[in-house]
Amino acid sequence: MAEVDLDELRAELDEFAQPEKKGGRSARDERIIAGFEDIQRFYEKHGRAPQHGEDNDIFERLYAVRLDRLRDLDECRALLAPLDHQGLLADGAAGAAGAAGDDGAEDVCEDDLYAELAGASDITQLRHVKPSAERMGAEEVANRQRCEDFETFKPLFDRVQEELDAGMRQSRPFELKAEIRQGSWFIVGGQKAYVAEAGEVFTTPHGRTDARLRVIFDNGTESNMLMRSLQRALNKDDAGRRITEPVAGPLFSGEAEEDDQAAGTIYVLRSKSDHPLVSANRDLVHKIGVTNLDVGRRIAGARLQPTFLMADVEVVATYKLSNINRAKLENLIHRVFSPARFDVEVKDRFGNAITAREWFLVPLFVIDEAVERIKDGTITGYVYQPDRAALVTSA
Repeated sequence: MAEVDLDELRAELDEFAQPEKKGGRSARDERIIAGFEDIQRFYEKHGRAPQHGEDNDIFERLYAVRLDRLRDLDECRALLAPLDHQGLLADGAAGAAGAAGDDGAEDVCEDDLYAELAGASDITQLRHVKPSAERMGAEEVANRQRCEDFETFKPLFDRVQEELDAGMRQSRPFELKAEIRQGSWFIVGGQKAYVAEAGEVFTTPHGRTDARLRVIFDNGTESNMLMRSLQRALNKDDAGRRITEPVAGPLFSGEAEEDDQAAGTIYVLRSKSDHPLVSANRDLVHKIGVTNLDVGRRIAGARLQPTFLMADVEVVATYKLSNINRAKLENLIHRVFSPARFDVEVKDRFGNAITAREWFLVPLFVIDEAVERIKDGTITGYVYQPDRAALVTSA
């Protein structure tokens, strides 16, 4: 009888032996580990943790939600810690999914995301599944309804447009850090949008703040949308803009902000002309203009220019401005004071009769008030009333 090598026999039998359970783990623990390994494979492939966001692949979003849960549960962290060689479970891990305050994060659960996979013949190839962003956009459009009291808001839209035309407001690209609050103005989907009401701020299950808004659109519709829905719509719209407050930035101060551009100076002049009408009203007759030049250079040689009444002038007030359309602002000021226009005729050095158009019979204190109203954005609703020597509402 042939002699049997016991070592060889043992090796053959080992091939048929049942694998031992890893550490005697339960089926639930095995599922948790398997789910975490999916996330690890994503990390190895992409070099980062999965992240939230409707623009991301649905599987990445699913892994991001799953990672949020694993990080939140102490028992899961304890189970997975020995396997977490990428540091995915660490608080504040780089690129961690669902970090509190992440503007790209979404409030969904795995069941919601799995539901989006329904009907897919191949789980890695999504078919007949409408993108979440498209679905949300359609829902928001469908949720718009006719604004029954739009006539109350229409004057506000008209005024904002006037202030944009006058350069008192600016439309600037929307940034995630831009505040959305009651009274804010935006341009989204090619329409001006006004946040007429903002409900009480609440915290989502993922720790992010949100609020229900009443948003009025310039086409006479409104929507009862969430703050984060408006934020998403603005962020996804390449032409999405925020409309600044009237005269954004230090318009009439010498301290310009980093992104402000110098635009010039409003100047108020008093004439030294010996013209009888000017002499009789010298303390009231003022020229109001806007220039991008040094005011001293602007008035140089005034005695030779009909616009300065062919006489020297003195500067009685100046206001520095920035980030504004000079021509539109000057037109606005002249419109406000048009009832007191001082149309005096003078002869130029060639003997031609010229009517100067930028002089007004207005006391200096009213001009100061007008500048203050330009600062606070209310000037478009006022006009000068000569018999009262005061600014009055134009309505």
